[in-house]
Amino acid sequence: MSAETENPAAPGKTSLEDLKASEAVTPSSKVAHFSAENPLKLDSGIELAPWQIAYETYGVLNADKTNAIVICHALTGDQYVASTNPVTGKPGWWGLMVGPGKPIDTNHYFVICANVLGGCLGTTGPATLNPSTGTPYGLDLPVITIRDMVRAQARLVDHLGIETLFAVVGGSMGGMQVLQWAASYPERVFAAVPIAAAARHTSQNIAFHEVGRQAIMADPNWRSGNYIQEGVRPTKGLAVARMAAHVTYMSDESLHQKFGRNLQDRDNLTFGFDADFQIESYLRHQGMTFVDRFDANSYLYVTRAMDYFDLAQEFGGSLPNAFKDTKTRFCVMSFTSDWLFPTSESRSVVRALNAAAANVSFVEIESDRGHDSFLLDVPEMFETIQGFITGAARARNLPAPGEEH
Repeated sequence: MSAETENPAAPGKTSLEDLKASEAVTPSSKVAHFSAENPLKLDSGIELAPWQIAYETYGVLNADKTNAIVICHALTGDQYVASTNPVTGKPGWWGLMVGPGKPIDTNHYFVICANVLGGCLGTTGPATLNPSTGTPYGLDLPVITIRDMVRAQARLVDHLGIETLFAVVGGSMGGMQVLQWAASYPERVFAAVPIAAAARHTSQNIAFHEVGRQAIMADPNWRSGNYIQEGVRPTKGLAVARMAAHVTYMSDESLHQKFGRNLQDRDNLTFGFDADFQIESYLRHQGMTFVDRFDANSYLYVTRAMDYFDLAQEFGGSLPNAFKDTKTRFCVMSFTSDWLFPTSESRSVVRALNAAAANVSFVEIESDRGHDSFLLDVPEMFETIQGFITGAARARNLPAPGEEH
């Protein structure tokens, strides 16, 4: 059976026709298209063209175009920061933070959130159709970096006619993008909020990503990255990759409080390899629901982008040089139980900013919920961001919530 006629409902399978109608190729969000005459120069030296970037906006851009905030999403996030995800049907991933009356108040600010380059919800990525072949790029897509992602976002901001951004905000990989924005385009970023992030990926984090990538590539349905053309999907490998990563997003204390050694729907051990423990069942569920909304090759590309991130390396090995003479105002945030991006990494960024004489504040927030704290209901985080945004608005002569002129 050919890839075009494979039963799309069959478990773990897909088809080229399904792909053409999918969010990866034809997203329901807004899309900015860039022609072959407007290539995107990548760190690899390759010029990507044509290319596109999918995005969502919230709120209204003011007449002076000075109230725009870019939200940068994390590894498996997307552009639907405060609206329903069309694939899962679930609310936006940061609805607690972004929206009317929220800390990032869309009654006052114009929020832009784009799917990252290399992603799988409409921005050019490995599932995008290669114009040269009419089939998905797969591994023919050039390797992407965090700086490439930010370059693409900057082109989108240009496309929207916005010269300077009021703020750039993001957590985890989104925080890496925030730091890259501030280093690459300091004159365009008035305020920056990197949350639970770092200026480079550690060897431990690279190691976790490599385990995930190897799980995907070991799945016989991966087919050297050509699974879409062959009508299959490496769902088992991608699920295992997600399971391994998800453990790193939580803390030992949160795992213990939530699951302990509790058994799953049974009174006694089975002395087998079914999911005896609740934590096993939880991770299996996380893995299998993930494969319904994410592309396996995108997982390879986006994790690689994080691995390659080393901001100091771009500036002669000196992190302070990345922020030399910056006028950007920074609020750096970390969480006490985050062992994936520990507070020590945020402190390194703060020290570099201090060495560059930057305007910086730093908050370490007490939380037992691990790296995922930035996505959860953590009141101190909301209060900190709301206070910082309000102060930055005053400094930029913008009317902050409750202070309309």
